[in-house]
Amino acid sequence: MLHFYLLDYIFIPITQVRVKVSDNYIKKGSLSVSTDLEKFLASEVLPGLDISETYFWDSFETIINEFSPRNKSLLQIRESIQEQIDAWHLANPKAEQNLDIYKGFLKEIGYLIDEGPDFNITTQNVDPEISSIAGPQLVVPVMNARFALNAANARWGSLYDALYGTDMIAEDDGASRAGAYNPMRGDKVIAFAKEFLDENFAIEGASFSDVTSISVEAGELKLGLANGDNAVLVNQQQFQGYQGSTDQPSGVLLKNNNLHAEIQIDPSHSVGETDPAGIKDVLMESAITTIQDCEDSVAAVDGEDKVTVYRNWLGLMKGDLKETFIKGGTELTRSLNPDREYISSDGSSFALSGRSLMLVRNVGHLMTNPAILDKDGNEIPEGILDAMFTICIAMHDLNGSSAVQNSKAGSIYIVKPKMHGPDEVQFTCDLFSAVESALNLTPHTAKVGIMDEERRTTVNLKECIRVAKDRVIFINTGFLDRTGDEIHTSMEAGPMIPKAEMKQQPWILAYEDWNVDSGLESGFKGKAQIGKGMWPMPDEMLNMYKTKTMHPESGANCAWVPSPTGATLHAMHYHKILVSDQQQILLDRPKASLNDILTIPVMPDPSVLSADDIQKELENNAQGILGYVVRWIDQGVGCSKVPDINNVGLMEDRATCRISSQHIANWLHHKICTEDQVLETMKKMAAVVDQQNSGDPEYQPMAPSYDGTAFNAACNLAIQGRVQPSGYTEPILHAMRLKYKAQ
Repeated sequence: MLHFYLLDYIFIPITQVRVKVSDNYIKKGSLSVSTDLEKFLASEVLPGLDISETYFWDSFETIINEFSPRNKSLLQIRESIQEQIDAWHLANPKAEQNLDIYKGFLKEIGYLIDEGPDFNITTQNVDPEISSIAGPQLVVPVMNARFALNAANARWGSLYDALYGTDMIAEDDGASRAGAYNPMRGDKVIAFAKEFLDENFAIEGASFSDVTSISVEAGELKLGLANGDNAVLVNQQQFQGYQGSTDQPSGVLLKNNNLHAEIQIDPSHSVGETDPAGIKDVLMESAITTIQDCEDSVAAVDGEDKVTVYRNWLGLMKGDLKETFIKGGTELTRSLNPDREYISSDGSSFALSGRSLMLVRNVGHLMTNPAILDKDGNEIPEGILDAMFTICIAMHDLNGSSAVQNSKAGSIYIVKPKMHGPDEVQFTCDLFSAVESALNLTPHTAKVGIMDEERRTTVNLKECIRVAKDRVIFINTGFLDRTGDEIHTSMEAGPMIPKAEMKQQPWILAYEDWNVDSGLESGFKGKAQIGKGMWPMPDEMLNMYKTKTMHPESGANCAWVPSPTGATLHAMHYHKILVSDQQQILLDRPKASLNDILTIPVMPDPSVLSADDIQKELENNAQGILGYVVRWIDQGVGCSKVPDINNVGLMEDRATCRISSQHIANWLHHKICTEDQVLETMKKMAAVVDQQNSGDPEYQPMAPSYDGTAFNAACNLAIQGRVQPSGYTEPILHAMRLKYKAQ
C-alpha cells in the first residue's frame, strides 16, 4: 500500500520523496549504523557494562536478521485482515448488525479467536509500586530531560501547592491565586488539607484543625489539642515514622491504603508560623509509577533523535541525569531526588523512594527508523531497535552502579503499545527473550505492559495476556487510540457517529469493563497493574478531582494524569478507595459483553446531521489536527498542551490526532463532507491555530500561504487517512518531519 503526502493539494507517493537523513553511517558487520548512535553506544552506554562493542553489534545483527522478517509478516497480516473486513462490509451492508453472523466472519478470518481455559499470570520479581500499591501514573516524553526529571521526581508532591495553584480552590471571596501569596486563599487551602487528613487519618474525638502540637512519645504519635487535651489517631498503625526529634518532629509520616502522606512541620516557615501546630504542608505520595515514553509523546524520526531519547533514558537508569534551565530569571539545575529517610516508631531508620518507579514505553511494530540499515540497506523496525537499546541501558540500574535505584526487584519494565492480537504479543515476548539471551540477562527480566488500544487486542485480550503470562505486569485501556482503531477497522461499515458521542457508546463502556475483567480473571490482583487512560485537561483539576474517582472505583490500580500536580490531587482518590477491595468485589460480577464491544458506532441515520453540525465537527477535528501537527513537524514536539477550538488546553499526542484524522477520513469516504470542504476548513482552522500560537516566537504561521510542510501533513492525515495502515499517523508525520529537518 502506498502512503501519501500533500503538496499544493497534489498527492504524491511518499516513496518518491522519502528524505534520507544526513547522518553518516559506520559499518558494523552487515549493518550500517548512524554515527551518532554508534558513538553513543560506545562512549556512553557500554562503559560500566560487561559487554564489548563487537559482541553487542554481532548479537544485535543476529536479532535483526531473525526478527525483522517476522515483524514484516505481522504487518502484512494486519493489512490482509483489514482488506478482508473492508470487502466483507462492502459485500454485506449492515450485516454486522447481526452479531452472530459478524462474529462468525471475524473467527473465519482469524480476527477473533476462541478463548482457552482459565489461567493465572506467573510474573515474578515485581516491585510493589506495580504489584500492590495503587496510585496515579504519569506518562512523559523521555525526549525532554526536564519533563522526564519532573515526572520521575513526582513520587512526592505538595498538597498545599497543588490546591493553591489550581482551580481546586474557588477564587471567590477574595481568594484569588494571581500575584503574591494570598493569605485568604492560603486559609482555604489549609482547611481543605486538614479535611483530607481528618477523612483519612482520623483523630479520636478531634480534628486536625484542633491540633496545636505534634510529638512522638513512646513510639506513638501524640497530638496536643487547643483545649489542653492530648489525642491519638483512631488507627495508630497509620503512624509510620518521623523526621527530626521526638519532641519537635519536622515531619510525620502516615500511611493509608498503602499510600503515604507526610505532615511537614516548621513554625518558622511563612505558612507554618500561621498554623497552631506549625504545619507548613502535607507532602503526598503521588505518582507511584511513571512511563518514560519513547512513542506517542515524542517526535523521534532518525538516529539523532533516537540518541536524544536513549541518552535521557540512560541518565535516568544511571541516576545522573541533570538538566539546567532558566526559570524566573534564575538558573536552576534539576536532578533525580534522593530517597526520603525516616525514623520508625521503634527508633530504627528506614527510607522510602524519592522517585516514581520508572517504566519505558517502546514504539510499536509499524515504523522503521533510519538509525540502522540492515544488510540489504533497509531501515530496521524501530521496535526492535528500542528493545535492544532500552533493555541494555536499563542494565545500569540492575548492576547496582547507578546513583539511585529504580527497580529494587531487579526488573526492567517495558510498556508495549499498538499490538494487534496474541501473535503480536508473542512476537514481543520472543524479541525480549532474544535480547535477554544476547545480554546475558535472566529470562523474564524484561517485563511487558500490554496496551489494550487496538480492537483485535481487545477482543482477544485474555489470549494476549496468556502468551505473556510469565512477564506481563500491566494492561490498560487507551481509549484514544482505541477509538481511532474502532473507526479505521470498520471504515466501510458506514459513517461514524460524531466524536463527542463516542464515550457513551456501548462498545467503549464494555471495553473499559472488559479490560478490568480480563485482568482480574487472569490473576492480576496483587501482581500487576490494570490502568486507565489520561485526564486530557491539565488546567481543569477540580473537574478531574470530581470525576476521576471512577477509575479506582472501576478496579483500576493506576490511571494516567497529565502533570505532577494532577498526580498529587488524584492520589487523594486512592486514599478514599482501597482498590484491592474493589477488585475483590468485581471478581464476582459477570464479564463485560463481547457483543457490546463488537457493536460498531455507525450513525443510524446520517441525514439528521445539519450542514452546521457537519461543519462544526470538521472544524473541531481540523483544529485539533493542525494544533498538534504544526508543533510536531516544525518544532519536533510530540506532546503538548494544545488549545482546542474553544481555547481549552488539551494534552495532545499522536493518539488524539489519530481519532480526529480517522473521523474526517470516515466522513469524507461516506460523502458526509467533500474534499474541498475539508481543505477549506483546514485553511480556516489554520488561521485560528496561528492566532492561538501568536505568543510563541518559534512558531511559523501556516496562513495565508498554506504551503508549509506542517499544513500539508495535517491535510494529508485527514484526506488520505483511510489508506494509512490501521489509521496510524506515524508514516505521514515521520516522512514530513524528515522533510522539514532536511530543509
